[in-house]
Amino acid sequence: MRKKTDKAEVSTYQFEESYGKLKKEQYLLKLYITGMTPRSVRAIENIKKICEQYLQGRYSLEVIDLYQNPTLAKGEQIIAAPTLIRKLPLPLRRIIGDMSNEGQLLVGLDLRKLINEDESVHLK
Repeated sequence: MRKKTDKAEVSTYQFEESYGKLKKEQYLLKLYITGMTPRSVRAIENIKKICEQYLQGRYSLEVIDLYQNPTLAKGEQIIAAPTLIRKLPLPLRRIIGDMSNEGQLLVGLDLRKLINEDESVHLK
């Protein structure tokens, strides 16, 4: 039975360490949209909700309308909109769509960290 206790202690330690790192990281996010279409509005609302729920006080979100700044699409290699780019923390990540799939968004933002190969932590 001692072996299970050790594994539980290690998993608890890994969780606490991962959660501690998540709490300290600052997120720099850029959301590229095309006008105020229903899809763009939905993407803005969804990403703001996720950020406030999981990253409160630790994120910067810039919304960029490609209709007003079309040259930015080429510089950031935007091929579809809405596109969310996580600039920080590294590595850079891109998520395309209206951000309505919360699970996919959490994985894309690295807000779900793997504790070990068999377990994942759901931060809520």
